[in-house]
Amino acid sequence: MRITTRTRRVTLAALGALTVGAMLAACGSGTPGESAGGDGGADGVTTVQFWHRTFTPVENEWYADIVKKFNASQDEIKVVDTEVPADAWDQKMKAAQAAGKAPDIYTSSANLYDLVNAGSVHELDSIVPQEALDEILDNATSISEIDGTHYAYPLLLEPQTVLFWNTDLLDAAGVDSSKAPETWEDLLAACVKIQPTLSDGQYCISPAQDAVTMAWSTVGQQYNFAGHLALTDDWTAPAIDNDGYRSLMEQYKELWDKGYMPKQPLAAYVAGEDFGQQKVAFKVSGSWMMSEIGSDYPDLLTKTGVGAFPSSPDADGRTATTMGNFTWVVDAKSKAPEAAGEFLSWAIAGDPENLVPFFVNTQFTKVPVRQSVQDAVAASEEAANAPWSSIIVDDIAPDAIPGSTYPWDVNLAVGTAMESVMKGSASMDDAIKTANAAIQTVIDRDGLPDKAPKN
Repeated sequence: MRITTRTRRVTLAALGALTVGAMLAACGSGTPGESAGGDGGADGVTTVQFWHRTFTPVENEWYADIVKKFNASQDEIKVVDTEVPADAWDQKMKAAQAAGKAPDIYTSSANLYDLVNAGSVHELDSIVPQEALDEILDNATSISEIDGTHYAYPLLLEPQTVLFWNTDLLDAAGVDSSKAPETWEDLLAACVKIQPTLSDGQYCISPAQDAVTMAWSTVGQQYNFAGHLALTDDWTAPAIDNDGYRSLMEQYKELWDKGYMPKQPLAAYVAGEDFGQQKVAFKVSGSWMMSEIGSDYPDLLTKTGVGAFPSSPDADGRTATTMGNFTWVVDAKSKAPEAAGEFLSWAIAGDPENLVPFFVNTQFTKVPVRQSVQDAVAASEEAANAPWSSIIVDDIAPDAIPGSTYPWDVNLAVGTAMESVMKGSASMDDAIKTANAAIQTVIDRDGLPDKAPKN
């Protein structure tokens, strides 16, 4: 089967622009027009409604299969699987919540703090075995628990900022293709050599270049350059008017001004056709892009380098990437939370072999959140043919930081400033001034100091 990542990645790109309201309203159980979950039939079977977005074909097959296997494994709980088209998810969830018939359990990439503050999700400590919760690796705790209480169980992590390069194009320019440029200085020096060797319509690099994409994809880079994110630790003030943020914006402006990147995107950040069509020597995207290369451009697999995104020379070892994630959550008002917890525990928190097909068939582009699953995936026969897997899991993922936990509007203010400086539509001072004002509005509007993380 031909694998395509476009459906899922377009969803990811749009997440920042979507409101999280669909995930925050008071939740019920069941699906519109059907009985609520937890209703026991004449045979005493508890029905659990499970919703997930439409992803790639192999992911959709895994979801359908895991539900079938769970239902066949016992006779007390029946899970009803509903696959929701990605572009209809928000509307369908809002309608279900408004009708008091949201699913008992569903997939989520929403900000966990927002979900918990809204009382939208059920805690997991009472419905998932402690040993299963203890297996969640440290780099996934921020997306699964708050102040010691678990509210989500992660299915996967995905580095959102990975550097890919075409080894043939680098070799032709006399640039070392055996490893990624370590710093932005190294990257820019490589572009000096590469750009003159390319034909019209080819560019040295394809990075994020619009406000929305920059808002979520550069969070790790913001931390890399500044040592912190866009708010003070107590969430009382903006924290972007400093040398770190200014320097980061200057790097993107240099890529733009010197013509190392296209003035119009050749492909979405989340997609890989510009790289697959060899229009760029370097491509910045998430780890998921390798599955698209393997499916749509298999001849490039042996010519694709994969590595960590370049660092600020002053980063002192700080990462330049954030970890995207996908979790399963149980609705706060589910009538069958224990049954939903049993399904979750069996499907993604139980036997590692349940998850091996998911990670193998998505071509090792995602990171398991349990060591036992990582070991099982690494031991699969297919792993030997995916050398990028160890780079993603061992070299990039361990140091990557979680995404920001403050409201999306803060991220968007930063992304807007970055785009305007890069394209020259605003001076650095004006862009930062505007972003500061926008962030302060969010702080005041949402009462952020009262919602700041305690840790």
